[in-house]
Amino acid sequence: MIGKVIGALLGREIDRRDGSGGAKGALLGAAAAGALRRTGPLGLALAGGYVAKKVLDRRRAARRRVV
Repeated sequence: MIGKVIGALLGREIDRRDGSGGAKGALLGAAAAGALRRTGPLGLALAGGYVAKKVLDRRRAARRRVV
């Protein structure tokens, strides 16, 4: 279940980077979730770290804009 959530977050990041929403991010996110299950705990930790870094970077950028 955690792998699916991380896959969805990765798909959302792909859509944001691409700029034109659609099925591309959803398909790649689903593929990422499948790949995470195959790589085991190490892949899950790496993907979770990537998502956490993106969230932290966004928060820092938002704080800079407000101040």
